[in-house]
Amino acid sequence: MTIRKRLTVLFTAGIAGLLLFFSLIIYWSLANDREDEYYSLLRHTAITKANLLLDAKVTPSVLQLIYRNAENTLFQEEVAIYDTSFRLLYHDAVEIDKVKETRRMINEIVAKKEIRFYQDSLQVVGILYAHRGNLYVITAAANDQQGYDKLRNLEYTLIITFFVAIIFIYFAGQFFASKALQPVSDMVDKVEEITATNLDLRLNEGNGKDEISELAVTFNAMLNRLEQSFDAQKEFVSNISHELRTPLTAMLTELQVTMEKERDNLFYKESIAHAISDAQKLVRLSNSLLDLAKANYDHTEISFKPVRLDEVLLDAQTDVLHNHPSFKVNMIFEKDIEDEQQIAVMGNAYLLRVALMNLIENGCKFSSDNECAVSIGYNDTLSIIRVQDKGIGISEADQKSIFTAFYRGENSEHSKGNGIGLSLSKKIVELHHGIIAVRSVPGAGTTFTISFPHR
Repeated sequence: MTIRKRLTVLFTAGIAGLLLFFSLIIYWSLANDREDEYYSLLRHTAITKANLLLDAKVTPSVLQLIYRNAENTLFQEEVAIYDTSFRLLYHDAVEIDKVKETRRMINEIVAKKEIRFYQDSLQVVGILYAHRGNLYVITAAANDQQGYDKLRNLEYTLIITFFVAIIFIYFAGQFFASKALQPVSDMVDKVEEITATNLDLRLNEGNGKDEISELAVTFNAMLNRLEQSFDAQKEFVSNISHELRTPLTAMLTELQVTMEKERDNLFYKESIAHAISDAQKLVRLSNSLLDLAKANYDHTEISFKPVRLDEVLLDAQTDVLHNHPSFKVNMIFEKDIEDEQQIAVMGNAYLLRVALMNLIENGCKFSSDNECAVSIGYNDTLSIIRVQDKGIGISEADQKSIFTAFYRGENSEHSKGNGIGLSLSKKIVELHHGIIAVRSVPGAGTTFTISFPHR
């Protein structure tokens, strides 16, 4: 069932329930009023006849004649007058005797002063009437045909009105549900137009104050993230294609030249050495791409546990020196470590080591003496690592883009690389809720500062 139909049905059912409730209240209230009014009318008629009999001294036969000739007077009420000894003083129609009074009934009336009850379709009232020091028991019974006819007409009116109202309410509910959900329908139509080729389209956010507008704002925010992700993916694929094509083309060209004719052993060795160099570039690129992929994982897919930064830093130093024996890395502890919590973070040791290795390798590569200094310190809230070199530095223009994947700055001519290292390091640092900053003066060196919150 669609939301529109569900809203229509719920709206109709709710209003129908209210209408039914109020209809029953109206019917019950009028039925009670009719009953009370008719009992009062019976009582008044009974007392009037008693006064005619006892005060005006109208003979019973005359009263009976009036009873027989009256047209629709209370639909032929029947009045009987007794004394407290159950002696009948007057009866409208003894031969009919609808009520059939008994000694027990008379005693009940005397005890309770007044009783009311139904006898089949008749309403019956019995009262104890005091007149000039004497007590009389009067009963009156009649059928309120007019009252019942009015109730029946009211019942028919309420039923017909109820069903007509339900039909009207159903179509009104459909109309209002359609109007209420029109923004959703427009949103669906707009969403159907959005594909991977036109992610720049956005939903109308309306007045920005209701739930539909909030949904549109949220959806547009999601589209912004998707568009950025798609753009980054396209740029990433384009850059990878370019980076892979260069060493592959060099390898292919080298091998093709070697295969053209017979060469001496020295030429073959040089050719193989060039191919190995290009293959090593591909290996480094592949490893960097794998690390970058790991850094882009959902946090829930990465194992985090307490890690000491000094231990990770020493492992990174060892790996860098193993891969590049000519590099020199100076470790500096700015403060004595009294509590391991001062340099501990919740993190992934492998990714942190990769980030630090990239920074240390960059520092050594861009220094003329292949040397850099790595210091670790802390304050009340942060653990701080600095990687400092005295190399060629980074221009102010390049500093704005050095953390972009595959970006190669002006100083790239001084060292080989694929432009992934700094981008990867930044992603890893941010994954650990840290901050990485760079300060560099061309010709005087560069300092990268990483701050991690304490565990």
